[in-house]
Amino acid sequence: MSFNRNSRNNKFKQKSPTQRFLSILGLCMFLFYFILGLLIIFWKNFPLEINPTYKNMFGILLIVYSFMRFARLWQNNFIR
Repeated sequence: MSFNRNSRNNKFKQKSPTQRFLSILGLCMFLFYFILGLLIIFWKNFPLEINPTYKNMFGILLIVYSFMRFARLWQNNFIR
């Protein structure tokens, strides 16, 4: 029984302040790209003259990129 507890504690070890900062920064960047993608897609009076199809494609690309960043963040923080 104590072996299970030790393996669980090893899996969820305390992070160093640098690792914690980088994890929070990674989460903020995920949110930034995700929100930016949504804004570009749904912003009616977009300040740049761009074809709506390309505007939507760029917004979708940013959202996909944000999920790729989140998957890498998840993998680096929880799967190791």
